[in-house]
Amino acid sequence: MDVILDRSARLAFEEQERERVRMQRYEELRSESNSTAVRVRAWEKLHGLRLPTSPTHGILRVISVATGIPVVALREEQQARRDARLPRPVAKVEVPALEAEVRLETGASQQP
Repeated sequence: MDVILDRSARLAFEEQERERVRMQRYEELRSESNSTAVRVRAWEKLHGLRLPTSPTHGILRVISVATGIPVVALREEQQARRDARLPRPVAKVEVPALEAEVRLETGASQQP
């Protein structure tokens, strides 16, 4: 790329580049070939916001229109994110009962 010496030409080029990147991100969030999760992350990145956690938040309809993702799918993504944050239950391990108690070496276990 040639060095742009003229300040106004450089600023115009930078603005065109920003617009190109913005349009690329917009296409990413609208592309049906991407999963709902990818499209929501693209929306979050484009707008600098996070998907709200409330399933009744009004912006879900705005996100739906902007991305083409149905509100129901956005709510499913919210639930998937909630599930991912919850701690996993620990598997219960049964320990077989010992036939005899373990005795510590004490005066009670020693016989004269």
